[in-house]
Amino acid sequence: MIIIVTGTTHTGKTRYAQKLMEKLHIPYISQDHIKMGLIRSGYTSLSPDSSDADMTAFLWPVTREIIKTAVENKQNLIVEGCYIPFTWKTDFDEEYLKEIKFICLCFSERYITEHYQEIMKYEGIIENRIDDGYCTQDLLKRENERFRQGCMNNGLPFVLIDDDYEQTVESICFL
Repeated sequence: MIIIVTGTTHTGKTRYAQKLMEKLHIPYISQDHIKMGLIRSGYTSLSPDSSDADMTAFLWPVTREIIKTAVENKQNLIVEGCYIPFTWKTDFDEEYLKEIKFICLCFSERYITEHYQEIMKYEGIIENRIDDGYCTQDLLKRENERFRQGCMNNGLPFVLIDDDYEQTVESICFL
């Protein structure tokens, strides 16, 4: 089984993937680790500041083939990151799709307004972030709406975190 965990910045993708790994004893791979490995090794001229669209175009083919390889080898894997295109399903035949579970974490606008300081407080719970000064309430609201719309427009499931983060995340069927 492959579990794809996506969502925009600060939604707790990495934390959720870590919880899944601990509970299900399935390894996970982060697109951010792949990204930084390829950037630092000089395999791309992209930088950590490159656009999400450019990063998705660059990372998705690599991520897609890692997923295919894991399915072909009957291996379990959690793939976590925000560079998953909303059209990801079109890249897989049915034999692969039946082995892939997908979840997108999204905050509601109300949740962001009421819990922004808490969101920022937990931003480094799993990974050490250097500077998140860019992460404003307005950016989070826009990006979470973009992810919700992208999921809805492509028939993809998403979890809307609107009230209690812990309770909502714990209710996801993978845990």
